[in-house]
Amino acid sequence: MTQQLGQLSLLVRDYDEAITYYTQTLGFELLEDTSLSETKRWVRVSPPGSSCHLLLAKAANETQEKQIGHQAGGRVFLFLYTDDFYRDYENYRAKGVEFIREPTQESFGIVSVFKDLYGNLWDLIERNH
Repeated sequence: MTQQLGQLSLLVRDYDEAITYYTQTLGFELLEDTSLSETKRWVRVSPPGSSCHLLLAKAANETQEKQIGHQAGGRVFLFLYTDDFYRDYENYRAKGVEFIREPTQESFGIVSVFKDLYGNLWDLIERNH
């Protein structure tokens, strides 16, 4: 049997601000933006070439709104692999991305932690070859 993760749902405050951040700041591709109703859209973004996508899900009620940026309880939630750590690290810093941990060399590769526009924590990782 073969399985893989296809996409993860990420709570957002606003579709358009999230699309702008993920495409213009992080360089993701907008894969789909389909209107499902007056208030709901099916919005998918992904790093170029990735087989796993983010479904940007606009919070629909107060309970969901409280979870924006805290879906993992303050832990690193998402792991973004790159083939050139310092290219992406410097590019993101130049675009205002807040890194909360400086790059470190670990046994698995180079890693640093950043916050997205909602406060979710991400690892930026270049894995050892």
